[in-house]
Amino acid sequence: MPDTHVVTNQVPPLENHNPASSPVLIEALIREGGQWGLDEVTDLGAIAGSKQAQRWGELADRNRPILHTHDRCGNRIDEVEYDPAYHELMRTAIRHGLHAAPWADPRPGAHVVRAAKTGVWTVEPGHMCPISMTYAVVPRCATIRSWPLSTSRC
Repeated sequence: MPDTHVVTNQVPPLENHNPASSPVLIEALIREGGQWGLDEVTDLGAIAGSKQAQRWGELADRNRPILHTHDRCGNRIDEVEYDPAYHELMRTAIRHGLHAAPWADPRPGAHVVRAAKTGVWTVEPGHMCPISMTYAVVPRCATIRSWPLSTSRC
């Protein structure tokens, strides 16, 4: 089948780049006491700029969550089904400590490193809502006996 037209006014996909390679970001990390986290930020940036992570973002956006209020027998279940790509995004964010690393390891520059990671992990914004809420609530959870569970990277 012949092409109907050639598209010439679109930029190519931005893939296989590392948003953590910004000289401004690197300088700010060092200046604000987060130089110890530079490798962590760079590693997450490499994932964020990968073709695979971009695909996860596309799939998570395209395949919206589905609410299942009842099971096949009519029992109330109130479950939300997410695309597997959404779970990959969440797993990656948690593995890299975006949800609570500064609280689990409160050393100088910890919040700066977490902010830099959040800045480079811009693959898909929807999954960052629960990640950000977890980060924000950890100080309150510290007064509750089970709080270490909220900061683990499992």
